[in-house]
Amino acid sequence: MKALIIGGGGFVGSYLARQLVQGCHWDTTVTKLPQEDVSVEGCEAYNLDILDQDAVEALLVRLRPDVIFHLAAQSSVAFSWKNPQKTVEINLCGSLNVLDAVRAIEGYAPRILLIGSGEEYGMLPPETELVGEDTPVHPGNPYAVTKAAQNWFGSLYARAYGMEIVMIRAFNHVGPNQAPQFVVSDFCKQAAEISLGLREPVMHVGNLSAKRDFTDVRDVVRAYALLAQHGRAGETYNVGSGTAVAIQEILTQIIAQSGAEIQVEIDPAKLRPVEIPVIRADISKLQQDTGWTPEIPLEQTIAETLDVWKQQLQK
Repeated sequence: MKALIIGGGGFVGSYLARQLVQGCHWDTTVTKLPQEDVSVEGCEAYNLDILDQDAVEALLVRLRPDVIFHLAAQSSVAFSWKNPQKTVEINLCGSLNVLDAVRAIEGYAPRILLIGSGEEYGMLPPETELVGEDTPVHPGNPYAVTKAAQNWFGSLYARAYGMEIVMIRAFNHVGPNQAPQFVVSDFCKQAAEISLGLREPVMHVGNLSAKRDFTDVRDVVRAYALLAQHGRAGETYNVGSGTAVAIQEILTQIIAQSGAEIQVEIDPAKLRPVEIPVIRADISKLQQDTGWTPEIPLEQTIAETLDVWKQQLQK
């Protein structure tokens, strides 16, 4: 099996590459931005601008992968509020470039996984927190709007052109080496800095009452690999833990594991214009079609993320 990860230079891409090479033993190639470094043994990397459809098509003609994982995205909700135009350009136009490049190649019908987000569900009706793939989406931020549109285009192309497209709504995935603009990594970095005496013992946080569905990134990429093999074309799959955890609980665990005395202060800059109170994924469809289940507990993910931040900060 030949696999191509578009956007493999990011947090999830490196984990997915290792899963495909080491876990699945697939011939795996990744694309990245020029400034990114991909160092996964047995995995070849190419620079690619997904906004250049001709370049995308040329690479697909050269490689002809059996499976394409489309991960390339502007994935920060906070940044999407600051620059919605750039978010639309990368997340929606970039995805269409990939789909149209595949269509342009005669006799080529790879399986394509479009990676979306649990953010697509948005503001839920009162008393609703568990969301299945058929739950109506009401995206509540620019990032979520682009991912919902990507999902709709994927479904449309699967029906109209008979393409082998599987759409994924991935909920919050966390783990070592995640960028600090995401909440768990942000808290772990701050706690590591405090425990090492690199900053005052004050953590700056946003809304702590929201509850989110967190899954270790290594479990997430296992789900992606299984969906590449067993997911049904034209269908959407939630990928998450099925459990909602309060941000306050995450913070409490991180502080406890850091071993430091830490004061907590709300930073207005970390608050979102629109916040969804509670959301968790119904993963029964994923489990039924693939047999997948999450294996790595959140406590382990936090411990390993803290350790990696401490190692990096001491270099």
